[in-house]
Amino acid sequence: LQLFLFTGYWLGMANATRAQASLSGVVQDSVTQQPLAFASVFLANTTMGVTTTEQGKFEFPRVPAGTYDVVGSYVGYRLAKQTITVGPGTKEVTLLLAPTGNQLGEVVVQPEPNKPEDYRKFTELFLGGTTFSEQCHISNPNDVRVLRDDSTQELSARTKEFLQIDNDALGYRLKYYGLYFSFDPDAGSITYYGQPVFEELKPRDETQRQLWTANRLTAYTGSFMHFLRCLYTNRLAAGSFLTQQIKETPNPRYERAQQQREALLKAGAAGAYSPAEKDSLRRWSRELPELTTLYSEPRAIDSLRRVASNGRIYLRFTGQLQVAHFGEAPDPRFRQPMNTLGYSRMPFPPLRQVSRLQLADGEAEIQADGSLRNPLEVAISGYWGFEKIGEFLPYDYVPTGMPTPARVSAPAPRPVRRR
Repeated sequence: LQLFLFTGYWLGMANATRAQASLSGVVQDSVTQQPLAFASVFLANTTMGVTTTEQGKFEFPRVPAGTYDVVGSYVGYRLAKQTITVGPGTKEVTLLLAPTGNQLGEVVVQPEPNKPEDYRKFTELFLGGTTFSEQCHISNPNDVRVLRDDSTQELSARTKEFLQIDNDALGYRLKYYGLYFSFDPDAGSITYYGQPVFEELKPRDETQRQLWTANRLTAYTGSFMHFLRCLYTNRLAAGSFLTQQIKETPNPRYERAQQQREALLKAGAAGAYSPAEKDSLRRWSRELPELTTLYSEPRAIDSLRRVASNGRIYLRFTGQLQVAHFGEAPDPRFRQPMNTLGYSRMPFPPLRQVSRLQLADGEAEIQADGSLRNPLEVAISGYWGFEKIGEFLPYDYVPTGMPTPARVSAPAPRPVRRR
């Protein structure tokens, strides 16, 4: 059954990515308009990257149709980015890079080194806590600046150029240009974005090549990218996805519980609490502002996907959406309850990964490669919130082979590779 469904999906993706075009252009100094030779140009979130000629020209001969961020990078210049939509025919673009060279006599102030505890917290949150994340390491830690706000305790990170991450589980070297990272401990939310580019690492031997292929497929199967591609092609069932509506209603007990808790805290400030009072405090603290329930019936595809007259496809729903993927075991490092709202009565296999989605403005445009035109329009939690850089795949990734039922662990890294 898995072979039939997955093969059908792969053929659908092959047809979706058949339309390709040529993308070319030039990289210039924004002040002098002179071409910049041997500058790096890449399409963000893909493995597609080139170097300019001595005349500052570049070309991508075959680019699948879609919208991309074309990024130019050159030593001594600020990053330049231009969003373009590739369609039939040839597309041309000019990237103007602004110089950042020091002025004569300028004093350069070196930033203070990162506090070890802040940098450690950043790497835990950014790389993630999965089996694959454990096999990721940052090779230029001094190029990231990690700061913590003393009043809000918000953690943020920035890079002057790029952060380089080697993923020994998937066989990618990731350069994350223009990284913006923020962690809000009060909300428990993480936001990060930038212009990453992927480079395929060279395997030591055939065994490692096969391992990377299997691990990439494991990272892809059931992922947010996989879900969006299946939604785009109207193949959610073939991808083993189940979508259900989460209903939120105000909790009538919340305000009363908060009042009782505050009153007891004030009254007991000078002395110890009785066992009954401790039990009441625990019970009242568990009350949430809203009550959530799960509708057992799957959401119809037309209630999740809007196809516009121009052919563009949008993810759309109200409230919160629960997405379950069946057939692949979750990462053993995932310690949270997989579904706090209860399990559907429908006869699905026990192996599942459960995530939640919430839209910022009612809908978000999906592209054929399984990306969102604006990723910040969707908030992700649950299992997809757990998966981060360890499972991060380029948008031009195309799955090959069969889905694996569990993650494949890589051999212990060589001592020189360990952090």
